[in-house]
Amino acid sequence: MKSDNHNREHLRTITITSGKGGVGKTNIVANVAISLQRRGRRVMIFDADLGLCNVDVLLGLSPRYNIQHVINGEKRLEDIIIKGPEGILIVPASSGIEELTHLNEVQKLRLLEEFEGLHKRVDYILIDTGAGISTNVTFFCLGAQDIVVVVTPEPTSLTDSYALIKVLHTKYQEKYFNILVNYVSGEAEAREVFRRLQLVTERFLNLSINYLGFIPYDPMVPRCVKMQNPVIVRYPNSPSSRAFSDLSRRIEDTHSRGMLKGGIQFFFGNILGVGENVGI
Repeated sequence: MKSDNHNREHLRTITITSGKGGVGKTNIVANVAISLQRRGRRVMIFDADLGLCNVDVLLGLSPRYNIQHVINGEKRLEDIIIKGPEGILIVPASSGIEELTHLNEVQKLRLLEEFEGLHKRVDYILIDTGAGISTNVTFFCLGAQDIVVVVTPEPTSLTDSYALIKVLHTKYQEKYFNILVNYVSGEAEAREVFRRLQLVTERFLNLSINYLGFIPYDPMVPRCVKMQNPVIVRYPNSPSSRAFSDLSRRIEDTHSRGMLKGGIQFFFGNILGVGENVGI
């Protein structure tokens, strides 16, 4: 476990997203969060998978309150945050999170005020978005310092991931994308999947993407999903658990290419559309 102060002053926000559902995105978020926590980092998961609340279900948790209660002014952020395995923190979602793009100014500023003190409590916020190219998904991608797109060998996953990257790049001028390949037999297959995505992004978007790594197919993962117990906790020596540990190490050792985006105020200010109001 590390004891230095690296990243203590600069909260890092990482959005983990996908063009297609069913690629294991939420499972990746939960296991990476636990792995980073084990490395001495303070980690929070923001469940932004709109209306589905997948993180708490995956971890077998039953939150009493969610982000909607904060939006309505009924609860403070500290009242809804729950603890997950090994001390990770979780901000539970609700169907009401879809209203983030329709809040009035009072609600926006209230929510921003609630979140702006998080840099004193956590080092990483991992944002688990929904799949696809909806406005809410793009908001969470654009606000974060780093974007991780999860892909699988399925052709539909590749085409949908390309569609997501294309929207973020052509419509919002996003330039940096990290690609994580899931459900593969090993490094060779992962590199081939990445190569195919890289070819189309370079050819049609003139855009270079970054290979972040892969998570191998592991029969222990679906077993743990049914048990609502993260594989890195239940089977720490399984192939996927070792891959999650390696991934968290790469994330920690890689300097964020989006640091210029700023910290937590930029992230939520950008999402809520109040950046000008708070001087971001």
